[in-house]
Amino acid sequence: MTLRLGVNIDHVATIRNARGGEHPDPVRAAIMAAEAGADGITAHLREDRRHITDGDIGRLMAEIGLPLNLEMAATEEMLAIALRHKPHAACIVPEKREERTTEGGLDADGYRTLLAPMVARLSDAGIRVSLFIEPAERQVEAAIALKAAVVEFHTGRYAHREGEARAEELKRIADCAALAVKNGIEPHAGHGLTFANVAPVAAIPQLAELNIGHFLIGEAIFTGLGDSVRRMRTLMDAAR
Repeated sequence: MTLRLGVNIDHVATIRNARGGEHPDPVRAAIMAAEAGADGITAHLREDRRHITDGDIGRLMAEIGLPLNLEMAATEEMLAIALRHKPHAACIVPEKREERTTEGGLDADGYRTLLAPMVARLSDAGIRVSLFIEPAERQVEAAIALKAAVVEFHTGRYAHREGEARAEELKRIADCAALAVKNGIEPHAGHGLTFANVAPVAAIPQLAELNIGHFLIGEAIFTGLGDSVRRMRTLMDAAR
């Protein structure tokens, strides 16, 4: 199975917002990523609009030819926005205003009561629902109970560990990916993935998609966005 690459363009908007104005344009970045081999575009509309804005979401829906994966917190505001735009997918993520980036997976098991009606309303609207979770059996079981179509495993701990600890985390991701597939859920993964560490994750046969953003945008400063995406695409393909 071909492993899809979703490119997160949030941090193009971060650079734009640092000075205001319209440059650099995250929609232009999305189009360039598509030309370089991306299979989808991911954008996280945060409560504080620190990077992607409501206007960006509207333009992404109108101007890109790839599926849009809207990352969103489990709030009524974000639910209303998702239902209005109807992106291809909505990935429900944990969100804290004070965090610099997403610090871990959503506690789908602990918040089943909150998540159940939200997953149902998104699904009924034809939006593919993903839950961004830790690679833990109880979280996969919660996703099964909630009838989510997709789980995306947080790979931050894998990315920041070394040696035996990294190998153990990789095994957790692989085991949970297998459990998800066995129960009809498509597994994805993302967070902290780089040229140096992506291959072992990409080699997990059950994974259908990797979502990568910050590293690709940072690397683009040195090599250009097209080259950054193409190199990641090549490494992922080689791992398969």
